[in-house]
Amino acid sequence: MSLKGKDLLSIHDLTADEVYEILDLAKTLKAKQKAGEPHHLLQGKTLGMIFQKSSTRTRVSFETGIYQLGGMGLFLNANDLQIGRGEPVKDTARVLSRYVDGIMIRTFSHKEVEELAHYSSVPIINGLTDLMHPCQALADLFTAVEYKGSLKGKKLAFIGDGNNMAHSLLHGCAKMGMDIAVATPPGYEPAARIVAEAKADAAKTGSQVIIVNDPLEAAKNADVLYTDVWASMGQETEQMARKRIFVDFQINQSVLAVAHPESIVMHCLPAHRGEEITDEVMEGPHSVVFDEAENRLHVQKAIMALLMGKK
Repeated sequence: MSLKGKDLLSIHDLTADEVYEILDLAKTLKAKQKAGEPHHLLQGKTLGMIFQKSSTRTRVSFETGIYQLGGMGLFLNANDLQIGRGEPVKDTARVLSRYVDGIMIRTFSHKEVEELAHYSSVPIINGLTDLMHPCQALADLFTAVEYKGSLKGKKLAFIGDGNNMAHSLLHGCAKMGMDIAVATPPGYEPAARIVAEAKADAAKTGSQVIIVNDPLEAAKNADVLYTDVWASMGQETEQMARKRIFVDFQINQSVLAVAHPESIVMHCLPAHRGEEITDEVMEGPHSVVFDEAENRLHVQKAIMALLMGKK
């Protein structure tokens, strides 16, 4: 089994074995880094990093990761590329493919990433779109394994907007046999197609996919509590309205009280403390938010190594 040469656009495109392959290699690479052991699996390789959305964690983790693997990352802001001045995506894909060994893109339109993958001859990694955030969700699954030992039979509760983060977690949890309950205000549920895909995978793994409008119902007996900002990038004009609509969809002590006593709390960051999560919970003993953030580095190194490296 090898992911070499493949793209990572969505967790839905991966098999459960491929997800485990990523998580297993991430564990190995994390141990090597902690021990100070070199792991130059991508010696001489170059990763092109296209950013049409700003980032802290995505840029630093990918750029640091490719360096630690022995390669080099090229930061490509949309303003620095002809794609930002009207060059077709298919032209950019075919040109960059002749210069670099892999491309990571963080952008708005998921269709743009799919088009990039269609025309590229090197692996494409989805660093985030409005529809999906697979690298973050894989880091979340890795963190859950570190703290819970396994995924199958565990429960993750996502509380907030049915956004790209909810979509990737739906795909990831269902594929790995983990129950997932998503609680959103009415009208903000995850996309019906994504829910249907997750339910189809859940039927195969014996897990449950639950979509509700009550955060306490979702959080009941959850092993993992998860949230994200109420207004994502591109939704700034909705921010004030969303604050009113989402006011009850906050991870706080009341929500923590109905979860499993040994539950862990995750957030993909950046966090708006006092909105989707309280400062008390974020800084409390159940929070693994910063371990989760660190794990972006280790999981993305595994993704790059498997997609861009030798078999």
